[in-house]
Amino acid sequence: MSIEIKTATVEPLRQTFSHTRRRFGDKPASRYQEASFDIEAATNFHYRPLWQPDKLLNDPSRTAIRMADWYAISDPRQFYYGAYVQTRAKMQENAEHDYAFCEKRNLLAGLDAGSRERIARLLLPLRHAELGANMNNSGIAADGFGTSVTQLHMFHAMDRLGIAQYLSRIGLMLDDGDTELLAEAKRQWLEDPAWQGLRRYVEDTLVVRDWFELTLAQNLVSDGLLYPLLFQKFDEQLCADGTGQVGMLTEFMRLWFAETQRWVDALVKPVLAESDDNRQLVAGWIAHWQSRALEALAPLAEIGPGRAALDTVAGEFAARLKKLGL
Repeated sequence: MSIEIKTATVEPLRQTFSHTRRRFGDKPASRYQEASFDIEAATNFHYRPLWQPDKLLNDPSRTAIRMADWYAISDPRQFYYGAYVQTRAKMQENAEHDYAFCEKRNLLAGLDAGSRERIARLLLPLRHAELGANMNNSGIAADGFGTSVTQLHMFHAMDRLGIAQYLSRIGLMLDDGDTELLAEAKRQWLEDPAWQGLRRYVEDTLVVRDWFELTLAQNLVSDGLLYPLLFQKFDEQLCADGTGQVGMLTEFMRLWFAETQRWVDALVKPVLAESDDNRQLVAGWIAHWQSRALEALAPLAEIGPGRAALDTVAGEFAARLKKLGL
């Protein structure tokens, strides 16, 4: 007796979902494309938001920037929820290993009083700035248009909350589990003259209504100057002074910044290329917030890596803007 097994090939009627087929053609789409493009509701709303009756729920007019297609913006990291969570979980695992290593060997106990005070004064109050960044990016995610744009900012908001928590842990490690240093960091954020420029910058951004101006002020300008100054230049100074063990606890921030500035640049480039009106708006907003950020960071640079370091950071930021076409 012989058995003949026949196979049949069934051709699918279509290769992907309708929304990705309309944009990318009838071919298998990536997970990122399926989760990011043309899925935000844009028609058939039953009501307007009570707090903003002149707008739709998802309304592109919440910014003065005009785009024919907001989905022209995409994430070079190809982050959708699953990919984002997996990437951050791996980064967190590495960071937890570094923190555990420092705690097990009590590496911060060897810091002299001057270095300990300087680290506490320059790094711990930043947790309040990070919470402001969390609120700003949450607001952008609410007001922005297009899932490929809004999910970027929601992921970014969660990152800022995590960074604030890491900074708090540094304070607890410096204070041997006590909260006195964290309380002092809050007092400095509220009262220390050196921090009032940055505090005012953060509080002023909290009430910026144009969400694209807000993402420039927060994610391009503020982060683009603050992170290289206080997490890179300051770390280099600590290493030169023989207290580089703190760098293990801020490595997450440096890796995170190197990764996230890629999507910020990818956000700005299509907007600049869209029209001259967009370019003029963006250039004006950046010039305004850049001058304010440099003024706010000047007293912090004097406490830490020095004014020359801030000038270097400003030069590097100018080169970054030039690559963007500004």
